[in-house]
Amino acid sequence: MRLNDLVDSALPDSVRALDLEGCRQVLERALEGADDGEIYIESRESESLVFDDGRLKGATYGADQGFGLRVVAGETTGFANAAELSLEAVKRAADAAVLAKQGTAVNVSVGHNPPRSNQRHYGDHDPIGEMPFADKIALLQAIDAYARDLHPGVVQVSASVAADQRHITILRAGGEIYHDYRPLVRLSIGVSVEKDGHRETASSGGGGRISVFDLTDPKKWQAQVDEALRQALVNLDAIPAPTGEMDIVLGPGWPGVLLHEAVGHGLEGDFNRKGTSAFSGKMGQQVAARGVTVVDDGTIRDARGSLNIDDEGTPTKATTLIEDGILVGYMHDRLSARQMGVEATGNGRRQSYAHQPLPRMTNTFMTGGHDKLADMIANTKRGLYATNFGGGQVDITNGKFVFQCTEAYLIEDGKVTAPVRGASLIGDGPAVMQQVEMVGDDFAFDPGVGTCGKAGQSLPVGIGQPSLKIRGLTVGGTS
Repeated sequence: MRLNDLVDSALPDSVRALDLEGCRQVLERALEGADDGEIYIESRESESLVFDDGRLKGATYGADQGFGLRVVAGETTGFANAAELSLEAVKRAADAAVLAKQGTAVNVSVGHNPPRSNQRHYGDHDPIGEMPFADKIALLQAIDAYARDLHPGVVQVSASVAADQRHITILRAGGEIYHDYRPLVRLSIGVSVEKDGHRETASSGGGGRISVFDLTDPKKWQAQVDEALRQALVNLDAIPAPTGEMDIVLGPGWPGVLLHEAVGHGLEGDFNRKGTSAFSGKMGQQVAARGVTVVDDGTIRDARGSLNIDDEGTPTKATTLIEDGILVGYMHDRLSARQMGVEATGNGRRQSYAHQPLPRMTNTFMTGGHDKLADMIANTKRGLYATNFGGGQVDITNGKFVFQCTEAYLIEDGKVTAPVRGASLIGDGPAVMQQVEMVGDDFAFDPGVGTCGKAGQSLPVGIGQPSLKIRGLTVGGTS
């Protein structure tokens, strides 16, 4: 029976029209003597509406499709991609990708294919077509009107709704074929307030692999507007942040972005395979304070970073990275797993068919503990309580980072006092993990808005943590 006769009817017409049996034969020849490889086929639709300054500023729709063909030989990868879904284009891509095998000593056969899984971690709804275009515009108008009516100081409101859906099909050695359908939505809201000539802007939002109707419930979007306004008003009255070393209390949820950047990237397999991570060679060693457990889990229902299978066909799972302070695992794609002699963890991810897979985070979080947030604050003589973060930078080789706080408060004599603006946290990830003194019992995920960048590729991710108290972190400020 030809491979095309076995293809799921749920696949896009463009994929089912492709001569998959011919592609299989091309792939088999390309992978002779190679270590690994696949044809990754993608069909994607996306839509974005932006409402700003009282009117619709932009409405975009895009559709794209294509494939990437990869041949892996030892440490060398040959990769070619095209936006044309045809057997002829696949043949041309194979001619380029097989050059990876030249002069490389490789195994006589391709490694085993990923195991199968019937588990699904999100639905198959259509985030673009399930709500009429006019209703989406009406939603953004309602958000704008609601925000302006909330407070007389509101001078600008921005709101956007974005949706993305993609079918991915992976053809591997032996004619094995894997498929996933991935919906994704996000609602973003920004509110600017002004007082005595001073203006502050804050944002809020939510998203995930959910129905757009899950975001457009009035109670939910109104709560997001309320949150953005609250943050903006707080910062309007904030004083310049102090500088120096002090204890830090982090709030639950989104502040986990610090953990994601300062620690998470350093636990990805490629950096450790190459020995360039601050955590390289430390497996089994204590790399964090007792009580600190860090997990990457791509199976969380409807979460922004969840996947049924990764972009190599490996089912996602919960991977414990740090357990009670001890380094116990890394996140792996098939290449880093093979090079390090372990199993792939379902973390091989790529931005699109035009990109190669890399070890990437899915939903990465620190698990909850037993301490109370109130006790963390009460036990802090002088410190900073940080509840929201903006952008940051990190050096993977040593874990050094700088993060900007978008909402933070002074802690003085065990009490939260004045809000501050312009605060940044400076340190290095491995040291910070050792300086965790208290782990809260109030674990929370972020609202579903995270995007992670690596090697020029951006991907949706989830972030989470409980409240934390960290001793002796450097604060950069404006006073």
